Amino acid sequence: MNRKNILLLLTFGLTIIIFLLAHAQFQLTKQPIKVGILHSLTGTMAISEKSVVDATLLAIEEINHQGGVLGRQIQPIVVDGESNWQTFAQKAEELIVQEKVVTVFGCWTSASRKTVNPIFNKYNHLLIYPVQYEGLEESPNIVYTGAAPNQQIIPGVKWSFDNLGKRFFLVGSDYIFPRTANAIITDQVTALQGEIIGEEYILLGSKNVSSVIQKIVETQPDIILNTINGDSNIYFFQALKQAGITSEKIPTISFSLAEEELSHFSIQDMVGNYAVWNYFQSIDNPRNDEFIKKFQKRYGKDRVTSDPIEAAYFGVYLWAQAIQDAGTDDVNAIRENIKDQSFLAPEGIVYIDPNNQHTWKTVRVGKIKADGQFEIVWNSEKPIRPRPYPLSRSKAKWDSFLQSLYERWNNNWANPG
Repeated sequence: MNRKNILLLLTFGLTIIIFLLAHAQFQLTKQPIKVGILHSLTGTMAISEKSVVDATLLAIEEINHQGGVLGRQIQPIVVDGESNWQTFAQKAEELIVQEKVVTVFGCWTSASRKTVNPIFNKYNHLLIYPVQYEGLEESPNIVYTGAAPNQQIIPGVKWSFDNLGKRFFLVGSDYIFPRTANAIITDQVTALQGEIIGEEYILLGSKNVSSVIQKIVETQPDIILNTINGDSNIYFFQALKQAGITSEKIPTISFSLAEEELSHFSIQDMVGNYAVWNYFQSIDNPRNDEFIKKFQKRYGKDRVTSDPIEAAYFGVYLWAQAIQDAGTDDVNAIRENIKDQSFLAPEGIVYIDPNNQHTWKTVRVGKIKADGQFEIVWNSEKPIRPRPYPLSRSKAKWDSFLQSLYERWNNNWANPG
């Protein structure tokens, strides 16, 4: 074979290789971007988490309708954490290893987040967490779109002290969030020279609230600070009513009770009580009006929005912006590019702090009305910088506090009962 023919064959072969590589790259760019959605669809936390799934899916549908990200559609894979922390860990690993998702949107309780965190660390993966929490954490593999303590718990207690009274009764579910929240509250009330006159816990998902109610009746506090999660709230407020404790006599301020949960209550029993969040459906601005309309068009005119719903929704948009800026769906690239992202959310402008991957957010106190919505009675007027570790104790002392709870519960993040 002469030199000319050899050159022709080589040129032809190189052309074929280039074509095949280009075709493979084209096929790759058209493959969907797979994400996991990991929330409780059953069990005690389903009352809160089902709607967060709806909000996440709504944002994904909107982005897909606009052409997706990098010209690719987002493919959500929804799995049920079953209100069980070990199930959350198992499902998280399956999403990462078997489904090969690039990010997981999920978790509500801090027990579930604490349990899955080692999985995300093991695989150097990424979780977008949409719920207010107790702080004392800065994971490189988690982006926190809910409130840190200084964006909910601490300002809520200060507002209560200034406006409602100085004698507090603390009640919560017996797991990591309420225990830690109440330690933060106790430090703050002590500094304010107020008084904690009771602190009681019930097992997560429990209906047994009678002893707690009896102690509230006996102590007659000025305010009840409530960190109960899930459907146990229904039984707690029913028992308060039966004991004759109304919002006029002793108001309750909740940190995990929003519009979605209120839709499951007899609203007459709740009017006049309070909650502290960053978002309420009653926020009056065009962006929120548009969000509510889209949510109700997709899921029904009687559906309500809430803080975790809104935080889950804008979290998807921040994530999509990070991929667009990175030009790739590589997990490391997403993690780096989501830092410093901002978005005009229904609550107002939100911004990811690059130092701790928490979100700058505005704080609001709402009073429950007869229509199941909240009258916003106070707000911080501007977004507050997130501080995961309250200054009342050193980081080392807070870490020691967490470790003692974990060991007390036989290496769990919730009282196993």
